[in-house]
Amino acid sequence: MSNITLGVQRESLINNPLLQKVELGRPLRRCFTLPHDGFTYGKPNDGKTSGAADALVWRTAPVQTTFQRKEKKAPRDFQSLNKSAVQVGLTTAQEHFQYRATHDVRKAESGTEKTIQKLKRLPPTMVFGVPTRPSTPVYDLLGHKYQDRWLEERHKAEETMRARQIQKRHVDKNIYETRASLLRKFQPPVDPPPFWQMSKFQKIPSQIESFRTDKAKTGAFKHHATDSTSRKGAFGHGIYEPAKS
Repeated sequence: MSNITLGVQRESLINNPLLQKVELGRPLRRCFTLPHDGFTYGKPNDGKTSGAADALVWRTAPVQTTFQRKEKKAPRDFQSLNKSAVQVGLTTAQEHFQYRATHDVRKAESGTEKTIQKLKRLPPTMVFGVPTRPSTPVYDLLGHKYQDRWLEERHKAEETMRARQIQKRHVDKNIYETRASLLRKFQPPVDPPPFWQMSKFQKIPSQIESFRTDKAKTGAFKHHATDSTSRKGAFGHGIYEPAKS
C-alpha cells in the first residue's frame, strides 16, 4: 500500500528524510532528486582520433627550456593612503577602512625588488633519489693499504716532532745556568703532612712494638741490610738470587 498524504505537501515534507514515513519492506528514502530513467551515469569516452599509424611513430613534445615569467602585483602603499586620508579629514578607523576600499595606491617598483617570478622547468634527464654509494676498495683492504698509510703518517709526525726538539736544543744551546737561576728554580723538599688524628690520641704513645728493645731493632735492620743484597725485589724481601758466573 502506497503512502497517502492528504492536503498540500510542502517541499520540506518531500525533501527532508527525517519527515519521511518508513514503508514496510522498503528501505528508507533519502529524498535525492535523481535524473530521468534513460540517464547514463559515468564519464563519457572521448573519441580517439589517432590510429595505428600514430601508435607506430614515437613523438615527443619539445623540451621547453624557456622561463615563464609571472608578473607580481605591487603591494599597497598604506603610508600614502593614511597620509591622504588624514589630509582629507578622516580620523577614525571606520573612516580609514572605507577610504581604503574606495582608493588604491601601489608602491613604486624599484630595481632591487623582484617583481617577476621565474619558474624553471627541470630537464627531462633529471634523476631523483639518493646517489649510489661508491664501491668498497677491496684491493686496498687486502693489500693493507690503510695500515701502510697510517704508518707513514705516524712516521712523518714523529720526524716532525724530532725536528722541533732538535731545533729547540739548538736554540737553548747558548743559554747557561747561573747560581741565581738555579736557586730560583730550586724547590726545597717539604715533608708530607701527618695523617689526621683525634686530639685526645695525639699525646698517647703507641702500645704495640715489634721489637722488645732498641738494640734488637737496630740488629734486625743491620741484618736486613746485609741480607737484602742477595735477595730479589726493590726492598730485598724476595727470594735469594742464584749465583751468577
